[in-house]
Amino acid sequence: MPRQGPQRRLAEVLDTGNNASDVRADTAYRSAKNEAMLAARGLVSRIHRKKPPGRSLVEHVFAHQKGIMGLTVRTIGIARAEVKIGLANLAYTIRRLVWLSSRMAPT
Repeated sequence: MPRQGPQRRLAEVLDTGNNASDVRADTAYRSAKNEAMLAARGLVSRIHRKKPPGRSLVEHVFAHQKGIMGLTVRTIGIARAEVKIGLANLAYTIRRLVWLSSRMAPT
């Protein structure tokens, strides 16, 4: 049996008992077919739209910290987690500053 993508499964995961008219979902569920299906059911699509290139700066930071920096927060207590995340943010900012400084045109 071929795998079905999220676009084909939206109708299956909708909760018919929910009386809210808004449907919120990830960008993977956005398609003309799903938009038409929601409109036919009288539902309002609040499915996320894909960001234009160069506009998802926040996700870039988290992807860098998780991937290259290998950030995993396994601490006991919120204070320790905040310190670990704060230090990762500081390290990322310094690394980004060094990279940007190296790309600046000499004066």
